[in-house]
Parts: sequence; C-alpha cells; structure tokens
Amino acid sequence: MQRIVIASLAAALLFGCQLQHEKPTSAQIEVIGMKAKQEADAHAERKLMAWAENNMPVAQRELAILYQSRPTQRDDALKLFEQAARGGDTEAAFQLGEMLRIGVLGVPAAPAAAAPWYAIAAQHQHAKAALVLGLLYKNGEGVKRDDAQAAHWLAQASERGNAHAMFLLSNFYNEGTGVPQDHAQARLLLEEAAEHEYPPAIQELAMAVQLGDALSPKDELRASHLMKEASEHRRNNWNRF
Repeated sequence: MQRIVIASLAAALLFGCQLQHEKPTSAQIEVIGMKAKQEADAHAERKLMAWAENNMPVAQRELAILYQSRPTQRDDALKLFEQAARGGDTEAAFQLGEMLRIGVLGVPAAPAAAAPWYAIAAQHQHAKAALVLGLLYKNGEGVKRDDAQAAHWLAQASERGNAHAMFLLSNFYNEGTGVPQDHAQARLLLEEAAEHEYPPAIQELAMAVQLGDALSPKDELRASHLMKEASEHRRNNWNRF
C-alpha cells in the first residue's frame, strides 16, 4: 500500500513539475528521492540527477543518500553531500559528517574532517548534529577534548528535544564537568530524558527514587514501574539518538 501511495504521489508531482515548468519544491524532490531509493526507480533517479546538476541542494542530498548504498558511488555521495551542504542544506551537512566520522567501505573514517560539518548543521538547529558534536568534544574524537564545548553542544541538542543529550548533560551537571555542579539541574534533565522515554535515563531515575535522596523521597513503587518501563523500551530497540 505504501509503495502505491508513493508511486501515485511521485507521478503526480512529476507531472505537475513538467506541466508548470517550475522548480520542484523540497517536498517534491524528497518524494522522488524516496521513490528512487525504495523502488529502484530509474526514471526517478534521472530526475534527481537532472535537478542536482541544476544546483538544487535538496536534490544533491537525495541523490547522495541514494549513492551511499552503492560501494562504487560513495565518493560521488561525499561530493554531492558537500555540494548540498555548501548550498545551505542542513541535513546534507549532517549526513556528510556521519560519512566522514564513521567511514564506510571506500571512505576511511575521518572524524577531524567531520567536526566542521557537524558544527554547520548544529548551528542551524540540527539536534542530532549538536549531540554528535558534543560527543566528539567529550571524547576528544577528531577535536581537542573540551568539556565546556561538549556541555555547550549537549545543551543545544537538549533544548531541541534530544533525550540522549539530556541524559549526558545530566551527568555533566552531577559531576560539575564543563558546567558548575548543580544536582537539581541534573535531576531536572534526567527526569526530562526519562519523559522522552530514553531507557538509560529511566533506569538511572529508577535507582535514584528507589534509594531516595535530597531531591526526592524513597519511592519503591515508582522505581519498580520505571524499571519495567526501561526494560520494555530496551526490548523495543529504542533508538539512542
């Protein structure tokens, strides 16, 4: 059913673009990108190529995503991501950072080269990019270790709703790492990460309320519920990002 919907929408969008002789919208390009990737549709891929050649950043990014899965075209994917990122596409900057940091067959890992692209995406409100940039500074991966910078980017990701960042920043406040030590702020962040259903946060919160502390009384019943919730989310393969 999903493929039928995508195919119908893609066909309508292609017809509309051809009829009006106008540049496609970002949404239209992304639908064609989905069709090219999910259905190996050659016509959709050719449309992406034509749009990418016309310097449309979203098309360059969608074509790069398609090429990522093809070992012989990963260099092309890197170039297209960079073109799209330089053209202002935030998601392309993040994806380029991911390819460079992790590395794939034919593309060696280069976290130092990845960091600037994460920074570009993070500065444009990309929560995952801010999270990863915080991790790079926290671990000294590709950049000089800097706890204050790590805390800064984790705070940016937290403000944009990233539960993993909230959990890590909670630990920073508990330990006074990169920020002034503040147990109350640490607990607020831990509670918020748990509200966002992040299993490590739920489990840590469960242990805190099971024992009780200066911030909350002992509550074994709530602790039991939290531990059960954490286990359920782990079984459901919760995405840590």
